[in-house]
Amino acid sequence: MSRTRTSLAASAAALVALAAAGCAPQPNSTPEAAGAKGSARCTTDNPSLHERGRLTIATDSPAYEPWFDGNTPSNGKGFESAVAYAVAEKLGFERGQVKWVVEPFSHSYAPGAKSFDFDINQISITPQRAKAVDFSTSYYTASQAVLALDGSRFAKATSLSALKDARIGVQVATTSYQAVLDQIKPAKQPRVFSTTKDEVTALRNGQIDAIVTDLPTVFYLAGAELDNGEIVGQFGYAGGTPEKFGLLLPKNSGYTSCVNQALDELRTDGTLARLTTQWLSASADVPELKR
Repeated sequence: MSRTRTSLAASAAALVALAAAGCAPQPNSTPEAAGAKGSARCTTDNPSLHERGRLTIATDSPAYEPWFDGNTPSNGKGFESAVAYAVAEKLGFERGQVKWVVEPFSHSYAPGAKSFDFDINQISITPQRAKAVDFSTSYYTASQAVLALDGSRFAKATSLSALKDARIGVQVATTSYQAVLDQIKPAKQPRVFSTTKDEVTALRNGQIDAIVTDLPTVFYLAGAELDNGEIVGQFGYAGGTPEKFGLLLPKNSGYTSCVNQALDELRTDGTLARLTTQWLSASADVPELKR
């Protein structure tokens, strides 16, 4: 087993600090707090709800570990499922009042009406996306990471420049694409895949040399999906700007401030840190890749 193929459960504590770094409430002027102003009634019969008396939560399908478990968001297992139910509880909803719906990742932040109250799907908060939707304050901060096959000439790369000639795969409509262009600056354009499963298949078949996605997902792929996966390292964005995940809501939703209030309480009472420890993991010795 390679140095990175440690089980998710065995390396849990290291991401607590990573997650906590991006969890502080943000000023209302920032994209992630869009819609947070106002005094919406944070009750289960709020008129802004997609269905009054019910909390409708969206995510993509398949829903991958460690964010979800068994492709079943409604079981409360996996980091994002657990966070979603914790938010629901703070908002006054019982588990039976929560309804899950499928929303493809790339559709979630498109302009227009939504069939959910919020979407939770590792959606990075960006100014461009915030033009069409609301974002909550951040519930998780993640680094990008590089996954290759053990024995590949890129598996032992110690810098981003060493990956310049690699054929890199990313998932469609994710911030990983831009991170690769800005930080790795590859000689070849990244190949874009519809799903993580497609990326893994391409890596196995030698169609690409490496996958770039968020660090927890890379750990899952290296430990559970590949027999010879090697985590090359992790990297951030220019200037050290962290990538923050937020709950996505319809633009100008009257419920955004309520969701932010719930997340604030989950930070204060330690729930977010506890769920991070429980469901996400990373190895403290994953190297940082710089140019």
